[in-house]
Amino acid sequence: MKKSLISIALGFAALSAFNANANIDQQVKKIEQQVIDWRRDFHQNPELGNRETRTAGIVAKHLKSLGMEVQTGIAYTGVVGLLKGAKPGPTVMLRADMDALPVTEKADVDFKSTKTTNYRGVDVGIMHACGHDTHVAMLMGAAQVLANMKDELHGNIMFVFQPAEEGAPEGEEGGAELMLKEGIFKQYKPEAAFGLHITSSLHSGKIGYRSGPAMASADRFEITVHGKQAHGSAPWTGVDPIAAAAQIVTGVNHIVSRQINITKEPAIVSFGKIAGGVRNNIIPEEVEMVGTIRNFDMDNRAQIFEKIKTTATHIAKSSGATAEVHIHEGYPVTINNPKLTAQMLPSLKKAAGNENVVEMGKITGAEDFSFYALEVPSVFVFLGGTPSEQDLNTVASNHSPYFYADESSFKVGTKALSLLAVDYLNAHKR
Repeated sequence: MKKSLISIALGFAALSAFNANANIDQQVKKIEQQVIDWRRDFHQNPELGNRETRTAGIVAKHLKSLGMEVQTGIAYTGVVGLLKGAKPGPTVMLRADMDALPVTEKADVDFKSTKTTNYRGVDVGIMHACGHDTHVAMLMGAAQVLANMKDELHGNIMFVFQPAEEGAPEGEEGGAELMLKEGIFKQYKPEAAFGLHITSSLHSGKIGYRSGPAMASADRFEITVHGKQAHGSAPWTGVDPIAAAAQIVTGVNHIVSRQINITKEPAIVSFGKIAGGVRNNIIPEEVEMVGTIRNFDMDNRAQIFEKIKTTATHIAKSSGATAEVHIHEGYPVTINNPKLTAQMLPSLKKAAGNENVVEMGKITGAEDFSFYALEVPSVFVFLGGTPSEQDLNTVASNHSPYFYADESSFKVGTKALSLLAVDYLNAHKR
């Protein structure tokens, strides 16, 4: 008798899960065109980080129309909506980023952006060249789907629409770090967080995932080498910062190749700019060097910081110069919680189909979703946005002025976000 009761209970649970999946699928199909329309509107009206006023207004109005508790003005323009389910359970978070990039669009689409701005003294276009317009539209769609299931939800869902993922304007804070600093987790801290990013590196309808370190940390360094100006014909009368800088480049490049255990996780240090001097026969007083650090291990990250400082200052000193080193910490490593990733993999497969869910390699790009992942177990996945007939090796990448996101993939992304939330809540009923 006991076994029969258990079997009946399991049968009801399976039936309930099937019905929820069918309901989500039906609703996603119903609002597919609405999601596309939202996306096109956001694409034609892009806004840079911390300036997403119009976008935030549309999002807030939509969430309020769904009966949610809505907070606005977080981290400048951030919006958080809380959907309270009818049944007890945990809180889970879904996140979309809203900002565009200072890129002049060259993609041939009817809803092309013609917006312009002056960015760091240069007149340039504004474009959703990384697909954040699609993220906002898909999460708005998921919010509508899930609000219609409110009576079935075992817990709450936080919808976080975040500004400035691409970085805040100079002199301002922003993004996920500022949203956390301003307390979005204080009142309703989620047990888990999920994010999704469209990518040109996968064909439409496919979902890419990776357990553990998935995206690199991204940090910037500045090294200023101070010497003593002299005539180029008599270098011994001064201290040559250019010669010292050249040795520093070599020394810093040896840090990853000779001093960091890269069998643990890979790392990259790259110089992007070296500037010094104005004339062929004058040894300048100083040289400025800037670069980027990428890696997948937080301990390695700390070691690299220290070794860059040690290497630069000691090499400069050995030639009679001095070096000032400043490390500007950016985004941490984006780490997908292994247990949570394994738990949610079936949800991704329900959304896209078993054959369309693929394990991805590490990505040396960075994401500020990583800040949420430091606070709660999280999973960040990728949605393919390149039409199936196009070659992934030649298609325009994210951040390109030719970047294009195939609209047929949006239904998969909307369904994936919805299922991640519902399946997590169902698996952690109170």
